[in-house]
Amino acid sequence: MDKREMSKKVATAAIKMALSDRVEESRLKDDYKNKEVLVAAVDFGGEFNSSIKNIIERAIVAAKREGVIKDTHTDQGAVAGATREALTQINHKALGLNVGGKIGVARKGDHLSVAIFFAIGLLHLNEMAIGLGHRAV
Repeated sequence: MDKREMSKKVATAAIKMALSDRVEESRLKDDYKNKEVLVAAVDFGGEFNSSIKNIIERAIVAAKREGVIKDTHTDQGAVAGATREALTQINHKALGLNVGGKIGVARKGDHLSVAIFFAIGLLHLNEMAIGLGHRAV
Protein backbone atom coordinates (compact mmCIF):
# COMPACT_ATOMS: atom_id res chain seq x y z
CA MET A 1 0.00 0.00 0.00
CA ASP A 2 1.50 3.36 -1.00
CA LYS A 3 1.67 6.40 1.28
CA ARG A 4 -1.33 8.14 -0.29
CA GLU A 5 -3.52 5.09 0.20
CA MET A 6 -2.32 4.74 3.80
CA SER A 7 -3.12 8.39 4.54
CA LYS A 8 -6.60 7.92 3.10
CA LYS A 9 -7.18 4.72 5.10
CA VAL A 10 -6.15 6.38 8.36
CA ALA A 11 -8.20 9.52 7.67
CA THR A 12 -11.25 7.38 6.87
CA ALA A 13 -10.84 5.49 10.15
CA ALA A 14 -10.62 8.73 12.14
CA ILE A 15 -13.75 10.09 10.46
CA LYS A 16 -15.70 6.88 11.09
CA MET A 17 -14.67 6.96 14.76
CA ALA A 18 -15.78 10.60 15.08
CA LEU A 19 -19.18 9.80 13.55
CA SER A 20 -19.81 6.60 15.53
CA ASP A 21 -22.14 6.07 18.46
CA ARG A 22 -20.95 4.09 21.49
CA VAL A 23 -22.06 0.68 20.16
CA GLU A 24 -20.57 1.26 16.72
CA GLU A 25 -17.38 2.67 18.29
CA SER A 26 -16.74 -0.61 20.09
CA ARG A 27 -17.31 -2.62 16.91
CA LEU A 28 -15.05 -0.30 14.91
CA LYS A 29 -12.25 -0.64 17.48
CA ASP A 30 -12.33 -4.43 17.03
CA ASP A 31 -12.50 -4.19 13.23
CA TYR A 32 -9.61 -1.74 13.02
CA LYS A 33 -7.52 -3.75 15.48
CA ASN A 34 -7.74 -6.69 13.07
CA LYS A 35 -6.50 -4.36 10.30
CA GLU A 36 -3.64 -3.11 12.53
CA VAL A 37 -5.10 0.40 12.67
CA LEU A 38 -5.04 1.92 16.15
CA VAL A 39 -8.09 4.07 16.97
CA ALA A 40 -9.57 6.15 19.79
CA ALA A 41 -12.61 8.37 20.25
CA VAL A 42 -13.88 10.83 22.85
CA ASP A 43 -16.80 13.24 23.22
CA PHE A 44 -16.53 16.98 23.87
CA GLY A 45 -18.74 20.02 24.29
CA GLY A 46 -18.88 23.66 25.33
CA GLU A 47 -18.38 27.15 23.99
CA PHE A 48 -15.96 26.91 21.07
CA ASN A 49 -13.39 29.54 22.07
CA SER A 50 -13.02 28.33 25.63
CA SER A 51 -13.10 24.65 24.58
CA ILE A 52 -10.13 24.67 22.18
CA LYS A 53 -7.56 23.75 24.84
CA ASN A 54 -9.90 21.12 26.30
CA ILE A 55 -10.51 19.53 22.88
CA ILE A 56 -6.76 19.24 22.20
CA GLU A 57 -6.15 17.76 25.66
CA ARG A 58 -9.01 15.27 25.27
CA ALA A 59 -7.63 14.09 21.92
CA ILE A 60 -4.17 13.51 23.41
CA VAL A 61 -5.49 11.74 26.52
CA ALA A 62 -7.80 9.47 24.49
CA ALA A 63 -4.99 8.58 22.06
CA LYS A 64 -2.65 7.71 24.95
CA ARG A 65 -5.36 5.78 26.85
CA GLU A 66 -6.17 3.61 23.81
CA GLY A 67 -2.52 3.02 22.88
CA VAL A 68 -2.71 4.98 19.62
CA ILE A 69 0.35 6.99 20.69
CA LYS A 70 3.15 6.53 23.17
CA ASP A 71 3.75 8.92 26.05
CA THR A 72 6.38 10.85 24.11
CA HIS A 73 6.71 14.50 23.20
CA THR A 74 6.73 13.64 19.49
CA ASP A 75 3.55 11.55 19.54
CA GLN A 76 1.66 13.99 21.75
CA GLY A 77 2.77 16.88 19.53
CA ALA A 78 1.53 15.06 16.43
CA VAL A 79 -1.94 14.60 17.96
CA ALA A 80 -1.99 18.19 19.18
CA GLY A 81 -0.96 19.49 15.74
CA ALA A 82 -3.48 17.39 13.83
CA THR A 83 -6.22 18.38 16.28
CA ARG A 84 -5.31 22.05 15.95
CA GLU A 85 -5.49 21.72 12.15
CA ALA A 86 -8.95 20.16 12.39
CA LEU A 87 -10.09 22.97 14.71
CA THR A 88 -8.75 25.62 12.34
CA GLN A 89 -10.96 24.26 9.56
CA ILE A 90 -14.06 24.82 11.71
CA ASN A 91 -13.08 28.08 13.36
CA HIS A 92 -15.02 30.41 11.02
CA LYS A 93 -18.28 28.49 11.56
CA ALA A 94 -18.01 27.98 15.31
CA LEU A 95 -16.52 31.22 16.61
CA GLY A 96 -18.56 32.39 19.60
CA LEU A 97 -21.06 29.49 19.46
CA ASN A 98 -21.58 26.31 21.44
CA VAL A 99 -20.19 23.11 20.01
CA GLY A 100 -20.49 19.45 20.84
CA GLY A 101 -19.40 16.31 19.15
CA LYS A 102 -16.78 13.65 18.99
CA ILE A 103 -13.08 13.38 18.27
CA GLY A 104 -11.75 10.38 16.34
CA VAL A 105 -8.05 9.51 16.24
CA ALA A 106 -6.49 6.84 14.02
CA ARG A 107 -2.96 5.66 13.33
CA LYS A 108 -1.23 3.07 11.22
CA GLY A 109 2.53 3.10 11.08
CA ASP A 110 3.71 6.68 10.82
CA HIS A 111 0.35 8.05 9.60
CA LEU A 112 -1.88 9.73 12.19
CA SER A 113 -5.21 11.49 11.60
CA VAL A 114 -7.57 13.37 13.88
CA ALA A 115 -11.17 13.97 12.79
CA ILE A 116 -13.56 16.13 14.78
CA PHE A 117 -17.32 15.99 14.21
CA PHE A 118 -19.03 19.18 15.34
CA ALA A 119 -22.63 20.10 16.03
CA ILE A 120 -22.44 23.89 16.12
CA GLY A 121 -25.46 25.29 17.89
CA LEU A 122 -27.43 28.43 18.35
CA LEU A 123 -30.69 27.64 20.15
CA HIS A 124 -32.20 24.77 18.14
CA LEU A 125 -30.45 25.69 14.88
CA ASN A 126 -27.48 23.36 14.45
CA GLU A 127 -24.81 23.31 11.78
CA MET A 128 -22.82 20.10 11.25
CA ALA A 129 -19.15 20.10 10.28
CA ILE A 130 -16.09 17.87 10.23
CA GLY A 131 -12.49 19.01 10.58
CA LEU A 132 -9.59 16.71 9.67
CA GLY A 133 -5.89 16.91 10.40
CA HIS A 134 -3.04 14.55 9.47
CA ARG A 135 0.52 14.18 10.68
CA ALA A 136 3.41 11.85 9.96
CA VAL A 137 5.03 10.57 13.14
